[in-house]
Amino acid sequence: MKIINSIFLSFFPDISACFTTRHGGVSKTPYTDANLAFHVGDDPIDVLENHDLLARTMDYHRHSLIHMRQIHSDKITLVDETFTFDTVPECDALITNRPNIPLMVMSADCTPVLLYDSVHKAIGVVHAGRAGALNEILPKTIIAMGLEFGSTPSEINVVLGPSISGCCYEINSSIAEETRAKGYPEALRFENEKIFLDVNTILCMQLKHLGVEKVELVNECTACHHDQYFSYRADQQHTGRIAGVIILR
Repeated sequence: MKIINSIFLSFFPDISACFTTRHGGVSKTPYTDANLAFHVGDDPIDVLENHDLLARTMDYHRHSLIHMRQIHSDKITLVDETFTFDTVPECDALITNRPNIPLMVMSADCTPVLLYDSVHKAIGVVHAGRAGALNEILPKTIIAMGLEFGSTPSEINVVLGPSISGCCYEINSSIAEETRAKGYPEALRFENEKIFLDVNTILCMQLKHLGVEKVELVNECTACHHDQYFSYRADQQHTGRIAGVIILR
């Protein structure tokens, strides 16, 4: 399976981390071809094969992978050894300090986020779309890592994966007003009568406010590059999901 690696996280030998692309799997049109989501209408046999391909690529056992039923919330789940691939918590963030438990976040325009505290040896994944970003799912997850593992914001490495950018994410005036009301007018762009939102601007503002200093942006717009990534908007809603995965070895 074709993956891309984080520059930040590649320097740490005790973790493995990547983002997938839409290439290197077995799914058929319109999920061509490395869809990892079961809920989008793809053949589940193909989805399982794609998961097995990714597991072989990253050298883990599929059964140990934990993914989520993502609901655009601010819910966070603490993962331990009782979880399995068939345990699918309803939430938008996972955290753990247990080794050899791969955590996965899926996306198709929303921002997949990987977190790693190299001091306390803890990891996390976050699904941060517009709703999640405005509900502060990312800073809440970092705070949860502090409560559970003793992590401080300055110790956490944050990687924002491929996602739709402000060049392509058109919104309506009510969302723009909500964004202003939440304190993020900088994330808005106006062009003629159109309004565009950059979710990563919100996330970066939140990280800066929290004191997070180690931030990497992949800077790949999934809508502009939907030949490489799944995009809910560019693919007209009928599409698969890429993923961010991180494992503490």
